[in-house]
Amino acid sequence: MPLETVSETRAHGGTQGVYRHDSTQTGTPMTFSVFVPDHAPGDRLAVLWYLSGLTCTQANVTEKGEYRAACREAGIIFVAPDTSPRGEGVPDDAEGAYDFGLGAGFYVDATQAPFAQHYRMASYVTDELPALVAANFPVDLDRQSITGHSMGGHGALTLALARPGRYRSVSAFAPIVAPSQVPWGQKALAGYLGDDRAAWRKHDAVALIEDGARVAALLVDQGDADAFLENQLRPELLEAACAAAGIPLELRMQPGYDHSYYFISTFLAEHVAWHARHLAR
Repeated sequence: MPLETVSETRAHGGTQGVYRHDSTQTGTPMTFSVFVPDHAPGDRLAVLWYLSGLTCTQANVTEKGEYRAACREAGIIFVAPDTSPRGEGVPDDAEGAYDFGLGAGFYVDATQAPFAQHYRMASYVTDELPALVAANFPVDLDRQSITGHSMGGHGALTLALARPGRYRSVSAFAPIVAPSQVPWGQKALAGYLGDDRAAWRKHDAVALIEDGARVAALLVDQGDADAFLENQLRPELLEAACAAAGIPLELRMQPGYDHSYYFISTFLAEHVAWHARHLAR
């Protein structure tokens, strides 16, 4: 599959690249970033996938994330995809709202017209992109972990819970833990998947846990000054579900932090180090 190099830059003892390709899943060009730390010839490195939040592209974490030094120290490749298909003919929110359509793919495979043709972010992130990255970069797909922010935190949790054994560890920053119960998620799941709430459960972390899905351990950071905390994020629902299921959850309420990349950049290196312990051979 042809891969176009948009840019490659030396940083923190490695190479930060941005790449573009034509996706068969979305039927559109897709852009993603990859940081590859320096390594010995022939080495295959663990990979950490980062899923971004509403309105973001791969550029937000690439430019603001402050993960590269930690990835260099741990020998981890860091991959950040875009949050939705984009381009001519890709449908958007009818009113141009930020929480649906472009920049808001919610990491599901849409089943509803007109979104089903292009909005296949679950299959893109879990099938097409890993195969593409493995064909072009020295990754060890037996050592994968996943993290994300907000909508991307929802994606990290649900993709890991729905694919037992795929990811060695999962973490999140301010995730939407129960989209079926909050406005952002209800709008997105109805728009992409239709009105059958039974279909939503496969894309809701709390519902997946209630239905028997498990992960070995979970790290979540949440700012207590986050404007979306009470209405959209609801971490207490994840805490209760994990407690009932016996899932070890480390929920760190960070005093004074909001929903921004100031918050994410403060703790992302700690998440990289936490994943590194799980990704060690």
